[in-house]
Amino acid sequence: MKIRYLESVDSTQLYLKNLLLAKKIKPPYGVVAKQQLAGVGSRENSWIGLEGNFFFSFAYNIKNIPFDLKLESASIYYAYLLKEVFAEYGSSVWLKWPNDFYIDDKKIGGMITNLVADSLVCGVGVNLSKNPQNFAKLDIDISIETILEKYIEKLEKKVLWKQVFSKYELEFNKSKNFSTHINNSKISLENVSLQSDGSIMYKNERIYSLR
Repeated sequence: MKIRYLESVDSTQLYLKNLLLAKKIKPPYGVVAKQQLAGVGSRENSWIGLEGNFFFSFAYNIKNIPFDLKLESASIYYAYLLKEVFAEYGSSVWLKWPNDFYIDDKKIGGMITNLVADSLVCGVGVNLSKNPQNFAKLDIDISIETILEKYIEKLEKKVLWKQVFSKYELEFNKSKNFSTHINNSKISLENVSLQSDGSIMYKNERIYSLR
């Protein structure tokens, strides 16, 4: 994967999308920035990008993602691979359904995925060294260079979804103490059931993350 390094950018995800739409690059391709001025979070909320934290977006042609991965669950898949990188260095980070990184009961970051033409674009932001009010930061010291190196190694292995899901499923119960937003409505995850494709069942309705 070719990586473009930026000092500052509005959003690594929007920057990468524009490169793809203008056909200036070909996947696999990534963009990392030291500072992000207008990051995009869930439901188009802004994500405060304090300098020194981790801001990375990458794109894969959809033909080159694991064959058993539903695009609707891509945020779970790619977020969990990054969670594994942190865990291998001693972090207690866990993944709240569908795309948020948590330390204990505080959010430290998240993953957003979108389709741009025939490419899957994933954008991630994680508080490494600084955290806004009401948020937390990663509980280990790890450099951005190490994160990128180890994460890209995992990405390039193209581990099957079923292998990632089997591990994610074991920690899903932690999500049940929290809520999520579906169609602009806040719902508790306490009584939902996780399905093998990454969706949840809520009041007899199957719901995908769509993030």
